[in-house]
Amino acid sequence: MSNQSVLIIDDEPDIRELLGIALSRMGLTVTTKATLSEARRALASDRFNLCLTDMRLPDGNGLDLIQEISRNHPELPAAVITAHGKVEDAVTALKAGAFDFLSKPVDLQDLRNLVNTALRLSAGPSKSKPAGQPDSLPQNHLIGHSEPMQQLRSMITKLSRSQAPVFISGASGSGKELAAKLIHQLGPRSEQAFVPVNCGAIPSELMESEFFGHKKGSFTGADRDKQGLFQVANGGTLFLDEVVDLPLHMQVKLLRVIQEKAVRPIGSQREIPINVRILSASHKSLLAAVDASEFRNDLYFRLNVIELNMPDLASRREDIPLLAEHFLKHLSAEAGLEQPMRLSEDALLALTSHRYDGNVRELINILQRAMALCDGDRITRPDLQLQGHTREPPPSVSPASGRAHGQSLDHYLESIEKDMLEEAMEACRYNKTAAAEYLGISFRSLRYKLKKYGIS
Repeated sequence: MSNQSVLIIDDEPDIRELLGIALSRMGLTVTTKATLSEARRALASDRFNLCLTDMRLPDGNGLDLIQEISRNHPELPAAVITAHGKVEDAVTALKAGAFDFLSKPVDLQDLRNLVNTALRLSAGPSKSKPAGQPDSLPQNHLIGHSEPMQQLRSMITKLSRSQAPVFISGASGSGKELAAKLIHQLGPRSEQAFVPVNCGAIPSELMESEFFGHKKGSFTGADRDKQGLFQVANGGTLFLDEVVDLPLHMQVKLLRVIQEKAVRPIGSQREIPINVRILSASHKSLLAAVDASEFRNDLYFRLNVIELNMPDLASRREDIPLLAEHFLKHLSAEAGLEQPMRLSEDALLALTSHRYDGNVRELINILQRAMALCDGDRITRPDLQLQGHTREPPPSVSPASGRAHGQSLDHYLESIEKDMLEEAMEACRYNKTAAAEYLGISFRSLRYKLKKYGIS
């Protein structure tokens, strides 16, 4: 950690001294300031690897400094120190771009954990990444050139630089676990464990043991000590899939673990400190579950600090040809084929028009089935078996004869998409909300496509 420096801003001399001594013992160069104005001057003249600021300062709020650092020094991790019990302050700071937070009185082990994680982030790409690989989201992990996918990749890269809890929303099959893995892999915890758990798949009576572990002899059948999922994920990331399915008694226990950063195994008399980043997801609405009194409001605000929404396949149909090609290459290699199977033009057109209630996962299943039914190396429309599940192009478009000789498939598909957009707008009397619903795409996606094709 030599030559790495930390800026501490706090108006209490005792806090500055305590933090300064603790970080100096870690081999860090420490600069302390008492006000926002002093901190701003220090940031303008020197380079730091971490900034740690109190929320309440004599000449302003530390939140203002967090926002300034986020704008002007995006590579600098900045954390806040909050008053004891001020969860709202911590959540507000994380939403504003803070890397993480500490609560007063500052626990020195929590401080060391935060600093170590932040300095790995500040140091740049993880040592575990292959040489030459950029410290950004790999294109092949989230395939597609559509606007929703470009925005998603940008958001995941940003979230990987934070320790804020993230709730990943989206329909089944849209890739929520993949997004969680990427947030982990691109972040400072990438060398530690990523532990996914489906909260709806664990029997209620086993949940406490699965999450927090147990001691030998603590109940019938406990013939040995067992680590819980939080201990397995210590130092890394715990991904709680289908978190809405947690029963209320487990929601209470989970909230306490998040607040105390410690777990108590069943049968143990002492708590074990844990350092875990929590990501969660569900295809159900978390807010609707709160409104129905099925999910605790306080836990909702701790898990849903930042929400990441996964676009469904219907909102990015232009990505389907690229996705289909990618999956066919992968599936063909798994099947031991020398050359990847291909799609005929009518098969690709059918895939781009399909409804996709199951999103990307459904597309993969369709291709797997088609490969099994196909006689040669070229998948045709009948091999897909999509009868009754495909939204046909409007009558004004003829897939069989509408393509001009020599016209590329991409241009042909774009012309069909443009015709469908124009027909939908006309049928809905140019009401964009109604047209988006008619086409089965999001309003934002419709607006992007209308602009793309110059349709007003």
